[in-house]
Amino acid sequence: MTFGAVITDAEGLRLTSEEKNLFRQMNPFGFILFARNIDTADQVRALCDDFREAVGRNCPITIDQEGGRVQRLRAPLAREWMPPMEHTGRAGDQAERAMYLRYRLIANELFEMGIDSNCAPMVDLARDDTHAFLRNRCYGTDPKRVSKIGKAVAKGHLDGGVLPVIKHMPGHGLSTLDSHHDLPHVGLTQEALEQADFAPFRALNDLPMGMTAHLVYDRIDPQPATISPMMIGLIRKTIGFDGLIMTDDISMKALSGTPEEIGRQALAAGCDVVLHCNGTFEARAKVLDAAGEMTDQAQSRAERALAMRQKPAELDIQAAEAELSRLMGGQVYVG
Repeated sequence: MTFGAVITDAEGLRLTSEEKNLFRQMNPFGFILFARNIDTADQVRALCDDFREAVGRNCPITIDQEGGRVQRLRAPLAREWMPPMEHTGRAGDQAERAMYLRYRLIANELFEMGIDSNCAPMVDLARDDTHAFLRNRCYGTDPKRVSKIGKAVAKGHLDGGVLPVIKHMPGHGLSTLDSHHDLPHVGLTQEALEQADFAPFRALNDLPMGMTAHLVYDRIDPQPATISPMMIGLIRKTIGFDGLIMTDDISMKALSGTPEEIGRQALAAGCDVVLHCNGTFEARAKVLDAAGEMTDQAQSRAERALAMRQKPAELDIQAAEAELSRLMGGQVYVG
């Protein structure tokens, strides 16, 4: 069965009959959850069942659960975390272990609700002028340190039965604009980028899935990376990432055109699957139709990614929380 080349979402807490029919017909690769899709643990599990029943398979269901400002599951359904930058700062030399434990606990929460993917680790390098929408979501400023923490975050997910999605390839940290609203430009040379921003992605190029950045790297190509064959080629060859490449949300204002036009451009550039969020039912249907089915290469990458899903390793939650508290000097959660 060939997957549709889209990851999409739903309007509410359960699928409508129209959504079920659309997803059954178009067979999107997977789905993503937002706050509007979340009420209770039983409801989230039921919605995940709806998605999988509609497409007739154990499709991946992802979410943005970084912790801090970007986390869709909130108390009392999930722990409330401090921003990643604050977490790694407090943990100091123990940041790798502390972040492993953080995301191992997050993975446990997700998996128990039927969610088996998370849009993390985020290994964009922070700068003093990185836009506020991104900066405190970063793990640090040094490529080697960020790479090590990113590997720990990915392992925490995989040990918990959750597929990590590395983002935002090939590096979003130089952005001084919020790509939800504007198109950021980066002026560094490729050589400088390879030494800094590209380095953590190269170090984690064996992960199963990755997400693009809606940025223009002016010294490499005038097109935004998500729709640039040159930049997707760089991610494949220079960074060496051969996992499944998904776009960042194509409804973000950084990109121009209708979602279906942008989706076609991204797939033509070499992305494997289009992420389309927060559209109307009609917009979702148009994107699914425009994207069509995955190419043979994309299907192969998708199947390899799904094969990395594993049964969660046993987790002593109390012991993990106690260790994390020690590493963090007693302050782990917010609220």
